[in-house]
Amino acid sequence: MNSASLPSAHSHLNKVSLQGLLISIGIVFGDIGTSPLYTYKAIFGERILTENLVLGSFSAVFWTLTFQTTLKYVIITLNADNNGEGGIFSLYTLVRRYTGRWMLYPAIVGGSFLLADGIITPPISVSSAIEGLLIYYPKLDTVPIVLAIIVLLFITQQFGTQWLGRLFGPIMVVWFAFIGIIGFLSLVQHPGVLRALNPWHVVTLLRDYPGGFWLLGGVFLCTTGAEALYSDMGHCGRGNIRVSWGFVKLMLLLSYAGQAAWLMQHLGKQLGPTSSFYEIVPPSLLIFAIGIATLATIIASQALISGSFTLIGEAIRLKLWPRQRVVYPTDFRGQLYIPQINWLLMAGCIGVVLHFRESKNMEAAFGLAVTLTMLMSTVLMNAYLRIKRVNPLLTLAITLLFLGIESSFLIANLIKFEEGGWISILLGLILITVMTLWHRGKELKHSFVQFEPLPPFLETLKELSNDTTVPKYATHLVYLTSSDSADQIETETIESILYRSPKRADVYWLLHVEVMDEPFTMRYKVETLADQDVYYIKFFLGFRIEPRLNLFFRLVVEDMVKDKEVEITSRYQSLSKKKLTGDFRFVVFKTFLSYENDLPLGQKLIMNSYFLIRRTALHEAPAYGLDTNNIVVEDVPLLFSIPKNIALIRERN
Repeated sequence: MNSASLPSAHSHLNKVSLQGLLISIGIVFGDIGTSPLYTYKAIFGERILTENLVLGSFSAVFWTLTFQTTLKYVIITLNADNNGEGGIFSLYTLVRRYTGRWMLYPAIVGGSFLLADGIITPPISVSSAIEGLLIYYPKLDTVPIVLAIIVLLFITQQFGTQWLGRLFGPIMVVWFAFIGIIGFLSLVQHPGVLRALNPWHVVTLLRDYPGGFWLLGGVFLCTTGAEALYSDMGHCGRGNIRVSWGFVKLMLLLSYAGQAAWLMQHLGKQLGPTSSFYEIVPPSLLIFAIGIATLATIIASQALISGSFTLIGEAIRLKLWPRQRVVYPTDFRGQLYIPQINWLLMAGCIGVVLHFRESKNMEAAFGLAVTLTMLMSTVLMNAYLRIKRVNPLLTLAITLLFLGIESSFLIANLIKFEEGGWISILLGLILITVMTLWHRGKELKHSFVQFEPLPPFLETLKELSNDTTVPKYATHLVYLTSSDSADQIETETIESILYRSPKRADVYWLLHVEVMDEPFTMRYKVETLADQDVYYIKFFLGFRIEPRLNLFFRLVVEDMVKDKEVEITSRYQSLSKKKLTGDFRFVVFKTFLSYENDLPLGQKLIMNSYFLIRRTALHEAPAYGLDTNNIVVEDVPLLFSIPKNIALIRERN
């Protein structure tokens, strides 16, 4: 896709179609759509049901979905698209050019806890669905069943999920229709619960119920998955998400209202081992309910897993994560698979299931991760509204409103820190540390790279190219360069060509990749530095474009040959007669920390951590899509600071 196609993609952002609505319901709302399985269970726990507790909880759920999901994400945040793309890293790319460096850190924190959410969501969702079997088998150990589903889900990722994606929409439509109808049938038996739509019931819950404020930690679970509304905007479109949310929200509210109606008929009792969701399902439909709930939770988990792959892919492009092997198992747009992340997520999910065993024990960890992500998106959204010159008072009011709501949820969830919330904090901190150290290490490494002016060396390169006394190293010699200008080049490149062992080539190519803030940009620019001898090519690639340089470079050279800008026929006499194309050889550098460095403690810690993390990363060759049969890797010591005041004394006879 080239840049010319971007306006077309953007123009379809608000378009609404039946297929788009179906895709939105299937992809976007899986996580938030399964929250009725466990939200009330998290709120009530083993508490005795009272009218204040039930009505206040339903009222809190209603207004949380209204403010947090509808107002913040559906109405406000969906307006912040980066050429049609959404998500916390897309939001960061929109504001980073106008704000200070510190905006990077809310993006890192939000992205990290969103990934932590991807580890916790599959266990709690699948466990909540399978635990419906406890109605039939109260002593059933659900852990093996949950683990089998999760392991199978992660194993299938490598084969692509396009076939599963076709089923997402219809299955989720059935799911939402089912929970809405079942909720409505229960609601008509006690329609008085609708008076809970009065927000005053939230006030009385927080004010009068003992420890009412801390119940917000459970209430918050009703809005988990709201981030997906924004993250999946590029796949579904803003218009489709907004329209389909009307249907989804109605079904969710009917489900919550129906459960509240059932709870009102059991005041003075405890909820029991199963959730109120299954209690309102007629016995004849219970098996169907468990089956469709399991499918819905698998879809919710799949959406989070795919979202984690996309998030890591964007982090790699933004240099916040070490490069990983990215696979595109199908031709489905935007679908990617990162093996290393897949198995790490699977290990994390298995660990969560084995540690907590039941969904009710996972709620604390789940709420904390999502709350912190939403807080960071509010910070970034404030910057976006200021950049767009929205009325300052309105911007302040919006920011304070959501900071107040999300801070309240965060504080309410912190009380469960020792019960399991520490896991999401630990996971988030580990991811934050990796992203921060990698980004700082890349910056520090780049700041010490030395450059030489290139024009003074062009004549030397031309002479070397025609010096038959030097054995020819390659017909075409290609170097990757971090220099964004043809006027300068890394000192290491000059030393590699001229000083170590002179590398004679007919044509020298210098390739530079510029990662753009737009997601799908694909442009390039060629500068002829010495006709038929030295060329500089600059690629402008969007942050969601896989940098397959081998392919892109070949396409550029073919265009140049057509325009008669360069001759790539081999210059060996025997091959030139038959007009055979000359060979292309890539030279890439592999840096290591020189023992001669004398770095301050802080920089030494950053660089040692950077090189430790780099062991998990792909080298430049596979990362940039270069064929392994035409690559030369040169080890280069990275020297930042030479030790001073070394008193080395010569002894003479």
